[in-house]
Amino acid sequence: MYPKLIDIGPLTIHTYGLLLVAAYLVAIALTAHLAEKNRIPRSYAWDLGFVVIISALIGAKLLMVASELGTYLREPSLLLSVEFWRAGGVFYGGLLGAIAGSALWAWKTPRMPFWLIADAAAPAIALGHSIGRLGCFAAGCDYGSPTRVPWAVTFTNVYAAERTGVPLNIPLHPAQLYESFTTLLIFAFLLFLHRQRRFPGQVFALYLVTYGAARFILEFFRGDADRGFVFAWVSTSQFVSIVIIPAGLLLYWHLQRRKRQDGRV
Repeated sequence: MYPKLIDIGPLTIHTYGLLLVAAYLVAIALTAHLAEKNRIPRSYAWDLGFVVIISALIGAKLLMVASELGTYLREPSLLLSVEFWRAGGVFYGGLLGAIAGSALWAWKTPRMPFWLIADAAAPAIALGHSIGRLGCFAAGCDYGSPTRVPWAVTFTNVYAAERTGVPLNIPLHPAQLYESFTTLLIFAFLLFLHRQRRFPGQVFALYLVTYGAARFILEFFRGDADRGFVFAWVSTSQFVSIVIIPAGLLLYWHLQRRKRQDGRV
């Protein structure tokens, strides 16, 4: 693990932060590229990308607070702490925030074909997520549960432990790498589907289903308690997955049905 990439005097460049920025830029650039194939100006995608970054950051923080609401109610000063603002937040909160921000942008920009650009964004989100999870691995956050599998990883960096709480010198599931690899596979699937899709919104709907199912399973390999739990064994992200999967299926059915009713399938 390499939580610090470069130390330049008082300035520290953290690996997680750098990879997070790279993830956002790669995702927006890919969205613009795929959107252009649908005759959507690249400027639309870049403008939307700015909205997505802001709304995703807000959503990620809000769900992070919601998942540990008791802690923040007992100590509201934590909302002003350095640790709070350093934390990346909860991915699902970022995703839901980005969807809400994008919907608002589409409402304010009627000329933008929302479902076409959502289809362009879906593979890009998966690719950006894959890059971002590499940053999590470097930082030690979102770590896995103890295990004795041959590919277990052992963290030894004290600085990372102080920042993320990752246990040191204990073999753990490389949960961050599991998710990075899984989202990379989802990216490849969605990119292929983008070329074959039959109706607008198909790719985005299937992103919700595939990632929701993958995240529900991957949560069983996580070991960080601060991700929050809704029930004894259901984490916050698993609960959101339970909602996201049927929502994606219903969206798929609705958009496909609407396309057929329009007589273009």
